[in-house]
Amino acid sequence: MEAGACDNAGAPFIERSSGQGDLSGSSDEGEGTMDKETVPAAERAVETESMLKRLFGFEKEDLSSWHRLVCLLNRPTDPASLGIFRFLFGMIMAIDITQERGLSHLDYKYLDGAPVCRFPLFSFLQPLPLDYMYLVYVVMLFGAVGIMLGCFYRLSCLMFISTYWYIFFLDKTAWNNHSYLYGLIGFQLTFMDANRYWSIDGLRNPKKKNSQVPLWNYTLLRFQIFIVYFIAGIKKLDADWVEGYSMSYLAHHWLFDPFRMILPNEMVSLLVVHGGGLCLDLSAGYLLFFDATRPFGIFFVSYFHCMNSQLFSIGMFAYTMLATSPLFCYPDWPRHFFARFPEILRPVLPLTSPPPQPSTSCVYPASKTRFKHKLATLFTILYLAEQFFLPYSHFITQGYNNWTNGLYGYSWDMMVHSRSHQHVKITYKDGKTGDVGYLNPGVFTQSRRWKDHGDMLKQYATCLSRHLPHYNISDPEIYFDIWVSINERFQQRIFDPRVNIVKADWSPFRPNPWLMPLLVDLSPWRTKFQEIEGSLDNQTEIVFIADFPGLLLENYVSEDLGNTSVQVLQGQLNVEIVDEKKNYTLQPGEQKQLPAGAYHKVYTVSEGPSCYMYIYVNTTEAALQRNFTKLFELQERVRNGTETEPLPPELQSLITGENEGSEANVMDPVVQLFLRRQRRMKEVKKRREANVCERLNRFTVKKYYMLRRAFLMTAIAMRNLAVGLPPLEQLTREVAFANMKEPESEANSSEGPPVPVERIWMCSVYMKTVQ
Repeated sequence: MEAGACDNAGAPFIERSSGQGDLSGSSDEGEGTMDKETVPAAERAVETESMLKRLFGFEKEDLSSWHRLVCLLNRPTDPASLGIFRFLFGMIMAIDITQERGLSHLDYKYLDGAPVCRFPLFSFLQPLPLDYMYLVYVVMLFGAVGIMLGCFYRLSCLMFISTYWYIFFLDKTAWNNHSYLYGLIGFQLTFMDANRYWSIDGLRNPKKKNSQVPLWNYTLLRFQIFIVYFIAGIKKLDADWVEGYSMSYLAHHWLFDPFRMILPNEMVSLLVVHGGGLCLDLSAGYLLFFDATRPFGIFFVSYFHCMNSQLFSIGMFAYTMLATSPLFCYPDWPRHFFARFPEILRPVLPLTSPPPQPSTSCVYPASKTRFKHKLATLFTILYLAEQFFLPYSHFITQGYNNWTNGLYGYSWDMMVHSRSHQHVKITYKDGKTGDVGYLNPGVFTQSRRWKDHGDMLKQYATCLSRHLPHYNISDPEIYFDIWVSINERFQQRIFDPRVNIVKADWSPFRPNPWLMPLLVDLSPWRTKFQEIEGSLDNQTEIVFIADFPGLLLENYVSEDLGNTSVQVLQGQLNVEIVDEKKNYTLQPGEQKQLPAGAYHKVYTVSEGPSCYMYIYVNTTEAALQRNFTKLFELQERVRNGTETEPLPPELQSLITGENEGSEANVMDPVVQLFLRRQRRMKEVKKRREANVCERLNRFTVKKYYMLRRAFLMTAIAMRNLAVGLPPLEQLTREVAFANMKEPESEANSSEGPPVPVERIWMCSVYMKTVQ
């Protein structure tokens, strides 16, 4: 044998097929069992193959040396399953570009000349002018379509991933795990031979058509999906998830109605939502990998992703994961599947025969391993090692760390944390005059995720310091007071409100000094929260607060809130009523009534953190609900004929004023609100009770107008780049035509395009100077 050649052991190079028959030797004609000596050697080898070979498709000797490993990972494999996945992935990405990537509302996000604060991963990354941003998306779209069709495959992959990662790095506020996964898969496909089956490149080049691909093409994709499931399960071993605090609100969704028939809501949350999610993520990769468990794995993950598509707004992620499941089947499954279709459809369907032809990308028995085979093996090993390491690399990028471990968008830390924000205050101080004022949270930006990430907060403060001098605020200092509850804990500060973030130090490789630690020692109080909330009536509301020693909370009790009080649970408080100029010291268990329509300050004066709760009743809302109840009862009595007294003129609209817009003629504001709520409830009920055809029609109309706008706005941008800008009047008419929607669809739609940047800026800039 030549040096560097692979031996002819057979097993490492024989790709298992779902069409393998019984090798016991029994015949159709009842000739009995064949003698062992007459059984071919290859069949005896299969009969005596090891358990490792039957489970994993290779022997342990294949891992015994670098040469054997190169031979194994470059083993010739059927390209069929990889080709089908390439087609599905390219199609899903082409759809995703108009939706989650934002092509349909690109002009709202990247409007030229607007004073907008952006959050790129690298500060030198900035969006191009709007028309060129459309060009970037066109290149990405053509790349996705090229991947789907297998047309100029390498070039299409490069077009897709270069523009995709540019968009991905351009905006950290849009980061999430599934968007990161799309970029990884696109990167992997660039190096693979996924255009060897059912591709235009195969029609153009007979050497590529139906030619075998090396095993590492499947190895990379299978392990990538395994990592997504398994590490997501490892991350769910967090105590908050195991104890049922991370996603408890999901149990109220209609998808879990069947489970609520046999379990209380708390057990549905603990056992089905959290326990089921944990078990599925930990086991899905293993269930999909082995032959015996694969049907169960495909069933459970398919059910899981179909549920996720209804539970969350996650774009095409559920469908992408559904498309990855067949990768774990035998690579030749498409040949058996499409062979069942009628003969007349064969010309447009993937190939079912002949068997795949040899390829120089693979290593065959008695052939030499080339440099590209060794390089592919090294790439596979390094890539998989990096993917296993990266989710736990937060000790390197320490400046990104916060309560969700920083850049969680690459860590498969999916749905482990839920947050609620009680209070967000941005204070500025003029560096020269000392004047202090407040900014409306979210001014100069369309994003809300800056509130939870130290690196984004630093970028936001820096951006504000550049814009505020245009409003006669010199050398501004910016302070943030943000209160967050994570996984149903106390509301607490996430950033130090005493630190000027403009001048604060930040580095991706050092801990963030102005990030307040999560008060995990107070986590056991969550079991008490349920007891306290259960003891209150339906009209009483409660907010649980925790604070650090030496800090204070300045708060205002609205006049709409009655019977408001603060009660200490742990630590010691000093409550100052500003108007009364009085201070009250409270110990654990003590309570202080707070006046409505006045400011007060709550100081934590104990040595350790304090925790307390606000108890209040929204008297205005409670009164409104009582009035609504009376109006509803009156309306029902009139309709069923049990009301004997004639309705006064101001209430005649209860019967005649249910149509849209008719409440404008009603003088009583309570009746106006009641009629508006009744109409809204009727619309919601109609949508929920719609049949399949009505739902499909509504979905189709919505997608049509979204795609229509994306196409028309892209055409306008390409025309502008080609021949220049038209007159303003013409451009205004073209954009108005692109924005046109079906009236009923627009009225009933709960989701619309984002508000233009200028409107957000004009409506949200609010500065109150405190002398």
